[in-house]
Amino acid sequence: MTFSSARAVLLILNPVAGRRRRGLVDGVVQRVRDLGWTVDVVETAAAGDARRIAETCDAGRYAVIAVAGGDGTINEVVNGLAYRSGAAGPALGIVPLGTANVLAHELGLGFSAAAVAQTLTAGREILMQPGEASGEGRTRQFSLMAGAGFDAKVVAGVSAPLKRRLGRAAYVWRSLVEARRYRPVRYAVEIDGVRHEAASVIVTHGRHYAGPYVVAPDAALGKPLLHVCLFERWGRSQTLRFGLALLLGRLPRTAGYRVIAGHDIRVSVLSDAGEQRRQPVQIDGDDALTLPVSIALAAGAVRLLRPA
Repeated sequence: MTFSSARAVLLILNPVAGRRRRGLVDGVVQRVRDLGWTVDVVETAAAGDARRIAETCDAGRYAVIAVAGGDGTINEVVNGLAYRSGAAGPALGIVPLGTANVLAHELGLGFSAAAVAQTLTAGREILMQPGEASGEGRTRQFSLMAGAGFDAKVVAGVSAPLKRRLGRAAYVWRSLVEARRYRPVRYAVEIDGVRHEAASVIVTHGRHYAGPYVVAPDAALGKPLLHVCLFERWGRSQTLRFGLALLLGRLPRTAGYRVIAGHDIRVSVLSDAGEQRRQPVQIDGDDALTLPVSIALAAGAVRLLRPA
């Protein structure tokens, strides 16, 4: 890969996500500096800070933007970089923190300070077109996924304080809550003009979900294609069966589940089964939009760094 002559990294740090693994962040910074690079660290203070920094930073000074945070902070930076002209922004590197950090698993990143520093300074670039979800007059881009149905309701039910206190256990607890209150809501999913029905749907740009678990074996960040994961069977027991299959690595081979590749997707509520509550859409693990939504690939592109 080609770096600017400055050989400088702008490290955007989410101090909340970095609280438990500050040693990793400090170790990465020291190793990158030992390799002769400049590292400037900027901490975020509020939602939207990471996106603003990524969108406005000096691409002539920084060869790399490194994100020390979870998938939500990474999503902000992806949105900021994608809105720059073409792929003119710095390359994006990851210092894996947060609850799941699915993108780190997708890129095959090492989780040691030495491995992360090596990727930031000598990694291989992937040119990725983010996905883009639009609804309610708003647009949100994603590196990984947009989901509606069970997983989106779980995400919407986990507050930031609860996630900070319990970590992954917050999602396990909320999954049990949502399973108990389950209603057979039906979603209409239109993929390149062909209509399908599902109990839940995940539109993904990558193979992984919730960390190391595979949902779309043929997906790849570098391909200009989205994969639509359809959970086609209804019922509380089916939801639990799908969840167990995911954890055991068997979901792609599970009856009632299938993946369809496509470019233009629309997801809407076919029947709310009397649920009478908002139908949320999660974007890269954050509660972001409400159905109906249209999803496609964004026009811009982001340069991602993965191990060489």
